[in-house]
Amino acid sequence: MTALQEKRAALLSSLRRLGRAAVAFSAGVDSTFLLAMAKEALGENVLAVTGRLVSFPEREGGEAEEFCRERGIEHVVVAIDQLAIEGFAENPPERCYLCKKALFTQFLAAARERGFPIVAEGTNADDTNDYRPGLRAIAELGVRSPLREAGLTKEEIRALSREMGLPTWDKPSLACLATRFPYGETITAEKIASVDEAEQLLRARGFSQVRVRAHGNLARIEVGREQVPRLAGAEMAEEISRLLHARGFLYVTLDLDGYCTGSMNKTIGK
Repeated sequence: MTALQEKRAALLSSLRRLGRAAVAFSAGVDSTFLLAMAKEALGENVLAVTGRLVSFPEREGGEAEEFCRERGIEHVVVAIDQLAIEGFAENPPERCYLCKKALFTQFLAAARERGFPIVAEGTNADDTNDYRPGLRAIAELGVRSPLREAGLTKEEIRALSREMGLPTWDKPSLACLATRFPYGETITAEKIASVDEAEQLLRARGFSQVRVRAHGNLARIEVGREQVPRLAGAEMAEEISRLLHARGFLYVTLDLDGYCTGSMNKTIGK
């Protein structure tokens, strides 16, 4: 057995010990893998819980519903008004903590109402290398992080997902749309919709890993380094600039450093 297969076996064993558990499910790479493993380990004793949030694109919710339906997994959707969470819209550095605390408090309540005493979520071993205040909320609430506990990295999760035939094995990394704004800039539903639409325009043109960071009326586009030259080409640059201007951005820029997860965290302590 390879080291990776040993990690997979250890994860299955850990999940079986939970007995009965709910999985916070966003349809991303990590949570899809965790849910599939939980289904394998627990059978009917697993519940998927998805949040309906302003920062969670509706299309992702549709993918979550379809995955659960195809796999025969009980699925509950919890609607949460993120902008009503105290402090969230002001976008402080602790925004993720505030949101995760409110979100997982409701996830726990929804799960326990249905007889699932434990909630697990998809943080992986790589996630501890960045500023993630939401992890503190998860720890405070007693939510389990089986992938991190098993020491599974993002690359390993993708590799195992591919072996299992999961449709998300090569899905681009997703993140809450609230991460597109500098800390301290007020978040509104309109601003979130604007960056979401801008990113969809770029994805429709073949830019798979993309972020549109909104600095006021300036859009800073991040794509994979290998795709920077294509976006910088005169014809593509003119088209994207025109489309984003039409969606309210006064300035449209390309970040030459390329896609960087958690790039807004660079401003903390500066």
